[in-house]
Amino acid sequence: MEFRNWDEFWGYYMGQHSKSATRRWHFAGTLSALVCFLFAALLGRPWLVALCPLFGYGMAWYSHLFVERNSPASFGHPVWSLLCDFKMFGLMLTGGLDREIKRLGKRPLTS
Repeated sequence: MEFRNWDEFWGYYMGQHSKSATRRWHFAGTLSALVCFLFAALLGRPWLVALCPLFGYGMAWYSHLFVERNSPASFGHPVWSLLCDFKMFGLMLTGGLDREIKRLGKRPLTS
């Protein structure tokens, strides 16, 4: 799919993450990748950085395959997907995701 701008892609991205379980898996993956990166920096172990994508993408792709049952947006739009993942993570962290879902007119699924 082609998108004209970030806002179009963001709406599509959120549609691909309609189930709360999918969003929770993404949150866990992003958090795990960030913690792994922090440990790599604090412990002076740069090889740990190689594990960050395994945590982040591994959990996210699992959720798409087995929970959401769709194709990850990162396959076609890797950079925008990563940025959207961080935005979704931030909104979940601050409690603003439900408001954003309503703003987009998406109907969040609870399973």
